[in-house]
Amino acid sequence: MQTTLDERDGVAMSDERVEQTDHGSVRVIALARPPVNAIELELVTAVAAAVEAAAKDAACGAVVLTGAPGVFSAGIDTRVVPDYTVEDRASMLRGINRMVAALYGLPKPLVTAVSGHALGGGFVLALTGDARFAAAGEFRLGLTEVDAGIPFPAGPLEVVRAEVPAPRRLVLGSGVYAPDAAELADLLDRVVPAESLLAEAVEEARLRSEKSAYAAVKAQLREPVQARLRRIVEEDAEPLLAHWI
Repeated sequence: MQTTLDERDGVAMSDERVEQTDHGSVRVIALARPPVNAIELELVTAVAAAVEAAAKDAACGAVVLTGAPGVFSAGIDTRVVPDYTVEDRASMLRGINRMVAALYGLPKPLVTAVSGHALGGGFVLALTGDARFAAAGEFRLGLTEVDAGIPFPAGPLEVVRAEVPAPRRLVLGSGVYAPDAAELADLLDRVVPAESLLAEAVEEARLRSEKSAYAAVKAQLREPVQARLRRIVEEDAEPLLAHWI
């Protein structure tokens, strides 16, 4: 259950799969499915709902999306999702697309604070950020769908095409890299000590939220991809519904 905020700073809101805390006007949404924040139906539903609520909340000026110390998200939960019913697989695909559309189309600054390992779908979540900060450490980041045997749903594929400069290498190579690796130089904006990650991400989000033209320029920049994401969600245009389920 989600609680209401009595104050605008440091008050946590809880959900079964996400934790939310407002730091002034910046809302931190933290993935909360231990041990590795693996992605399943309840998590994508909770994240989508939290981001959509933040978009509508006038008191929320910006969002930071993060995970737990040492792990952002290990991607699709391959222990759970393969055993879904046909109906749950369809709901999962639709939920993923809704979540990605909400994140990528958020009409406010979004900073992703990659707190540790971010693999497959977990790294796609990181790519939705306007700015992407990562914790320094022995972590691995990458798009591992080829090795995992999991094709991209339509929404994540749109984000990958838009945000990854050389998808041929990063996607088809299915490699994993340290946060400071050259292969991720165009994908991460800053690698910082783990202990200062959240504070720096919140400050970046706050500074961006103070720019009066930010939302308008973000919409101009992302509108072509956002339009395709809206179509995928609104028209149920997910090719995997025909054969993955």
